[in-house]
Amino acid sequence: MAYYYLAAQLPALAYNQGAPMSSAAFRELAAAQMSGEDAALLDYCTLDPAPSGAAGGDEGSAYAEPFPPVDGDFIDRWRAWERALRLNLARYRSLKIKREGAQSLEAPDWPADAAQTAKTAAAMDSPFEAELFLDRARWDAIDAFQGIEYFSRNTIYGYLLKLRLLERRALFKTEEGFAEYKGLYAAILAASGA
Repeated sequence: MAYYYLAAQLPALAYNQGAPMSSAAFRELAAAQMSGEDAALLDYCTLDPAPSGAAGGDEGSAYAEPFPPVDGDFIDRWRAWERALRLNLARYRSLKIKREGAQSLEAPDWPADAAQTAKTAAAMDSPFEAELFLDRARWDAIDAFQGIEYFSRNTIYGYLLKLRLLERRALFKTEEGFAEYKGLYAAILAASGA
């Protein structure tokens, strides 16, 4: 189904700018104009691709198995990409800090760009720069998954995800984060006796 009116009225989004509306307001607007089946899939347009209510004893257990497909290739591709990114991030971060005894889930090599993005981000010295790099990679992945049919439901799903990325980015506070990082780092050094 095509969503000509909904897609045509959307303000353009740019990665380096603020969100023109909240993701909650957009979700409400989109749900009112979409078919019931397509609107139901808006629930899967989240930055955490784990199924709702999926929790386990350790972090990452919600990602142990690939997610069951939903009726939307965009959402299935997004969730597979983000799952691969998160599992690879966990693997590379554990290797970086030489965490012994860490039980990690098998990190998939596919999608290859998600695995490579995780490897690059884990190698960065600045956590802030790594988060910006990850969010930019997410933005690019969303663009790739949307395809060229501008008035399709994929455009609506991608728009919602991008709004959520912009909201997440607006929460970053560089100075406060750096001060917190320095405090945590000093506490770790003090605890290790270094």
